Amino acid sequence: MKIFNLSFEKSVGAVVFRESENGEKEFLLLHYPGGYWDFPKGHMEKGETEEQTLEREVAEESGINDLIIIPGFRDSMRYHYVAKGAEKEERILEGRGLSIFKKVIYYLAETKRTDIVISEEHIGSGWFSYEDALAKIVYENGKIIMRKAGEFLEKLS
Repeated sequence: MKIFNLSFEKSVGAVVFRESENGEKEFLLLHYPGGYWDFPKGHMEKGETEEQTLEREVAEESGINDLIIIPGFRDSMRYHYVAKGAEKEERILEGRGLSIFKKVIYYLAETKRTDIVISEEHIGSGWFSYEDALAKIVYENGKIIMRKAGEFLEKLS
């Protein structure tokens, strides 16, 4: 009999933007080893608030430590995946489920930094215009978050 090991996890991420020299907003995307581009995000640790997770994960994944969280924007997505490769092996060793139901909370955050120092979890990064960021994001959930963040920023202007 095969037993499905389920895990329910919560992560927090950010749509991080900065203002370029010409006054346009640019958005940070990280290039993941799976070949896709997405926002910085990561697991909540026990005892952390969402904002603490957001600041820690963005700092770990991009080197950005001067985030200004924009009030009024908080959105989420849910998805399911099955761990593969190195993640699968790690989860087996830790006794965690291989079938993961994940909820990711996103905030909108601004930085003044331009330089990015990526973690070993990523293979690249870049600052992109709204249109270019939307085109780079592969997953529809990510595109929806990007559109909502763009609309929110437009209303603030």
